[in-house]
Amino acid sequence: MPKADAVFEALTAQVIAQIEEGIAGRWTKPWIDLGEGIARNAKTGKAYRGGNTLITWYKAAANGWDGAWWATYKQWDALGAQVRKGEKGTALIYWKFVERADADGNVRTIPFANVFTVFHAAQVDGWTPPAAEERDTPERVAAAEQLFDSVGATVLVGGDRACYSPTTDTIHVPTLGQFQDAPAYYATLAHEHAHWTGHKDRLNRDLSGRFGSESYAAEELVAELTATFLCSTLGLSPVPRPDHAAYLKNWLTVLRNDSKALWKAASLAQKAHDYLTGEAGEQEEELAA
Repeated sequence: MPKADAVFEALTAQVIAQIEEGIAGRWTKPWIDLGEGIARNAKTGKAYRGGNTLITWYKAAANGWDGAWWATYKQWDALGAQVRKGEKGTALIYWKFVERADADGNVRTIPFANVFTVFHAAQVDGWTPPAAEERDTPERVAAAEQLFDSVGATVLVGGDRACYSPTTDTIHVPTLGQFQDAPAYYATLAHEHAHWTGHKDRLNRDLSGRFGSESYAAEELVAELTATFLCSTLGLSPVPRPDHAAYLKNWLTVLRNDSKALWKAASLAQKAHDYLTGEAGEQEEELAA
C-alpha cells in the first residue's frame, strides 16, 4: 500500500502534466468532472471529500468508468459483490486527529494521514447501482438559483467583469445573456462565491502564511476547485472560463513547490463548498472510508 506522500505526489503530477499540456494547446479544466456528481461510497452512501474527490474523478476518467460509486474490498463483499481478480485498487486518504501534550502541558491536535484502498463499481461483479436521479437542465438551474439565493451574498449583475471585491464585500458578474450558456454563468457565480467565503467574517481564509507570494494563485486554485465541487453537487458540467488560462503558470509554481498544495487547496475548497451549501461545521477531511 502506498504511503500518503506518494498519493499526494501522484495526484499533483497528474495535474501538472495536464496543465503543461493545456498551456501548449487549448486549455481544459485540469480536474475532471464526469457529470456523475461527487463520488460516493456504495455501502454508506457518503460522499468522498476534498482531494479524494479529485483522485476518484481522475481514476474513473483514465479508465473510462461510468458512475460515481466506490467502496473498499470488504465493503463490496458486505454488499454481496465481488472485486474481480486482478483489479487494482485506488489509494485514497483519510485523516486521524490525535491530541498530544507537550512538556508544559499544552495540548495540540496532530493530524495523521492514513491510506485506504477502494475499487470502482466497474471493477466488481454482482452489484447494481441505484437508479440515477433524473434532472433536466431547467431543474438544475433552478437548484443553482435557490442555492445562491440562500447564501445571501450581495451580487451585482452587469458589466463585463466577474470578480469579488473584498473592500465592498460584493460579487460582480455579467448578465446571464453574456455567457456561453447557463451552466457557465452559474460556474462563474460559484467561483466568485468561493472567494466571498474567504472573508474574515466567514472562513477567514488567509493563504499568505503557507503560500507567501503565491497566495493569490493558491486562492484562485481554491476558488476553481470550489466551483467544480459545487457544479458537481448541482449536476452542472460547464465549460471552463477562458480567463482562467491566465492562472495556469502561477498554479504550476504553487504545485511544483509543494506536493501537498493541491490537497490543501482541495481541503479548503471542500470547506468553502460546505459553507455555501449550508453544511458548514467541524468535519474530518474524509468521512466515507
